[in-house]
Amino acid sequence: MRVLICDDSMTVRKKMGEQIRDICHCDVIEAKNGDAAIEAYKAHRPSFVLMDIMMPVKDGLTALQEILQMDPDAKVIMLSSVGTKENLQAALRAGAIDFIQKPIDTQRLKELCDNYQ
Repeated sequence: MRVLICDDSMTVRKKMGEQIRDICHCDVIEAKNGDAAIEAYKAHRPSFVLMDIMMPVKDGLTALQEILQMDPDAKVIMLSSVGTKENLQAALRAGAIDFIQKPIDTQRLKELCDNYQ
């Protein structure tokens, strides 16, 4: 199993990556923006993606749409520290399978690993 974490914060990527490795015992790929996420998705075809909405270069919603054009079965979960109703609706309309407010708790990460491996 592989998980792609896309967030412009290196601290968030590292912390979430450590949690996922501990909980899911899987490979973690990191990307710092939407462009990097698209390239990482092409190269690694992860089991699921955890992607921040607000990022420089290319935002998460745009990257989500491009990943889904490439692979309509991609499992992308959008993340945001600003969990507004508008963000939730936009993410789900764009094709995300879920929307989670950061920080993600350990139990929720375990559920994601169990559901999408």
